[in-house]
Amino acid sequence: MPDLLDRLRERDWRLTAQRRVVTEVLGGEHVHLTADEIHALAARRLPEISRATVYNTLSELVALGEIREVNTDGRAKRYDPNAHQAHQHLICIQCGTIKDVHPEDNPLSALPPSERFGFDISDVEITYRGLCPNCAS
Repeated sequence: MPDLLDRLRERDWRLTAQRRVVTEVLGGEHVHLTADEIHALAARRLPEISRATVYNTLSELVALGEIREVNTDGRAKRYDPNAHQAHQHLICIQCGTIKDVHPEDNPLSALPPSERFGFDISDVEITYRGLCPNCAS
């Protein structure tokens, strides 16, 4: 699976220095950063990057379907670059750590046809909650 920067290049998305640094910050596994965290990391690489540019870039990437917004119980939105691979989230209820998980079963199979009310379901979001090892100890 190509990473975010590769996917954006394939789309011929104009990669300014600011856009590039935002996408580079979003690289890696289990990345679920807030906009403020993305701005802080981006500013280390490109000190002149503004918070507004980060927010605008994130909005564009969400609109393109290249990243997903993850909302967790009243906490700040987080941004997930793993938008093209089916997965669910495991969230620590104490510190807010988020991990991508890939259950073996199809989540749609858990919803019987009688409970679909005729909907043509296009997406399923399941969130697992618990305590991470650090918070549990």
